[in-house]
Amino acid sequence: METTLENIGTLEYVLDKYSKIWSWKITGDRAVNMISSLVPEAWYGENVNEVIIPDSTDNVKQIRSILERYPLEILSKTVWQRKIIKTYAPKPILPPVKHKLKRAKAAEQFRGKLLNFQKEGLDFLLKSSGNALLADEMGLGKTVQTLAYVATEKQTFPVLVIAPLVTLKNWEREIEKFLKKKSRNGRIIDSSSPSVTPIRTGKCKELPKSDIYVINYELLFKRYPDLSKLGIKTLVCDEVHNLRSKTTQKYKSVKKLAALPSVSYRIGLSGTPIYNRGSEIWPIIDILKPGLLGSFKEFCGYFCYVNDKGKAIVLENKRASLRNELQKHVMLRRKKSDVLKELKDKVRYKEVIAADTDFYHDELDKIWKKLEGEQKVAESEFSKAASYHRAIQSERQIAGIAKLPHVINFVKNIMEIEESVVVFCHHKVIHKLLNESLQEFSPVTIIGGQTDTFRQNQIDKFQKGESKLMIAGIRAGNVGINLTRAKYVIFAELDWSPAIHRQAEDRLHRIGQKNTVFAYYLIGNGTLDDHVANILVDKSYEIDAIMDDTVDSYENKDKAKLILAQIQDKIRSK
Repeated sequence: METTLENIGTLEYVLDKYSKIWSWKITGDRAVNMISSLVPEAWYGENVNEVIIPDSTDNVKQIRSILERYPLEILSKTVWQRKIIKTYAPKPILPPVKHKLKRAKAAEQFRGKLLNFQKEGLDFLLKSSGNALLADEMGLGKTVQTLAYVATEKQTFPVLVIAPLVTLKNWEREIEKFLKKKSRNGRIIDSSSPSVTPIRTGKCKELPKSDIYVINYELLFKRYPDLSKLGIKTLVCDEVHNLRSKTTQKYKSVKKLAALPSVSYRIGLSGTPIYNRGSEIWPIIDILKPGLLGSFKEFCGYFCYVNDKGKAIVLENKRASLRNELQKHVMLRRKKSDVLKELKDKVRYKEVIAADTDFYHDELDKIWKKLEGEQKVAESEFSKAASYHRAIQSERQIAGIAKLPHVINFVKNIMEIEESVVVFCHHKVIHKLLNESLQEFSPVTIIGGQTDTFRQNQIDKFQKGESKLMIAGIRAGNVGINLTRAKYVIFAELDWSPAIHRQAEDRLHRIGQKNTVFAYYLIGNGTLDDHVANILVDKSYEIDAIMDDTVDSYENKDKAKLILAQIQDKIRSK
């Protein structure tokens, strides 16, 4: 007597209503558990014990492997028969969201002239009631548009501006330049600017009454008790990607500030709100427009899959729908190519240069031996992770030193054309050696730890043409400065985040730049630079698809292993 196995679930071909693509829906507790272990890109459906599977040849094979052992009730029999022969994954066709924006006029308190697209940015902020992410590409004047909004919207003062330390002076200058003072009776005083209180110390004390307060992210936690008493009406988070991790003190502090009853307007500014992976957008939106993307668990359940490193990555076929959701409700994103027709292109080159591989491998062996020793005596997972991190940083530094003579030759060759050049590096020792080796060009320099006055003096000398070479630390010189004098930018070392590189490029490629910007990424031959470059391209594709529906990168498309994995492989092989 033949026993008929009971169905463990259902299989149906459905149009996913959110992403607008045809997919396979599987229901049933056992079926969902099985398919989830076979297809990491699966995401939860609307109901309990329901999962949505991207329609692809590989995924259909996995579904068939289940059907060979356990029966599913097939609710789309005709389509399933056809799919056995040929499957395909149609790309979501989602027209870009276009806001009907007018050219809003700034109120009398604003001093200055807005470009047409900036007037539209002001209109977007007004229509979104000041709870928005202004994500224009860097160099399009997000600060100016925000100040125009503060001057135009009613009841915006007092304002709290939270920004990276290096940009605070710039905010003070821009406030003085673009805003007029408004007296208590509402009269505009042309000759004065609003009062500004910069907060530069973590010591708690009562703050004076002021129109605008300016503070850096690192001091928020310590000064929250004082800030919470000011009756802040408008919260401006510059370089809002600083809040991309919901576990940090600064995120928690801003979250509490944004929830204060007095706060009516919350504006986030960043040309690169996503640094490494798409899930970083959730904490930012959670502050600007809570609930828009659901809880973090709900957001990840719908939009993401978890990779082998435990990181939430936005599914490729969900990126367009996430971008549309953001643009529909909270985000304004304009590219320079869209609004500045007179701005020339930005061109990237990946240049493979020679490196001292004997030195590199000798030093790498020392790093590996030290790492092995540290791993054996490590008493906790934290100690092991810290040991890996030190090894990675050491490898990056020796890679920079190994290619340094060839980096210097490359810079000298560019300098021969008598154009202004910016060189970005990562490590202080590389910064020091570049300065020493290129003294014939009297370089100006930007590095962490400089005073605001000295830093601005170096920028002014470069912009005036008093020096044609600037050597800058990539994380010290990637925000808050204008370097439009130059049209050549050279990356002597690579950072882990594509956003860092873009910010650095856009110190040059912004309003005021009249030339094509040429960006050179110098890859040390025989080092792990190529692996870093490949990691960057993986991140770039996810970021670009969510922000712009384009792919804008200089590297090839090959998948790459993390340096950490390389070091671990080396250890295992010994």
